[in-house]
Amino acid sequence: MDIHRAGSRPSALPNPDYFTGTVRFDPVISAPEPARLNALTVTFEPGARTAWHTHPYGQTLIVTSGKGRIGTRGGPVHEIFPGDVIWFAPGEEHWHGAAPDCAMTHIACQEKQGDSAADWLEKVTEEDYLRDPG
Repeated sequence: MDIHRAGSRPSALPNPDYFTGTVRFDPVISAPEPARLNALTVTFEPGARTAWHTHPYGQTLIVTSGKGRIGTRGGPVHEIFPGDVIWFAPGEEHWHGAAPDCAMTHIACQEKQGDSAADWLEKVTEEDYLRDPG
């Protein structure tokens, strides 16, 4: 058994190659092998977002505060709100982040394949990010 108290692990800044704007990670779950589960609370300041990326086993997002946006390659942009639960299928190219005028926090749950839970692609353009939500 392993117990981690809230605030017992430091916040971290993600690799800026994979994000636009100000983003903070707070660890939730980092299960030891052979388990693969990893979860983070991710806080995005207004306008901040991930780059395009995929997950080998998919990803679940649980929005906890604010207002955000998500998009999939070739699909519409959607607004997301507290209480929304979003599933991205394995290999599905997507991005997520805050709305242009409001911060957003979500819990991101994904499984690792080896040392990585994501395969990162190019940054989301302003044009893609600012499309009208569907």
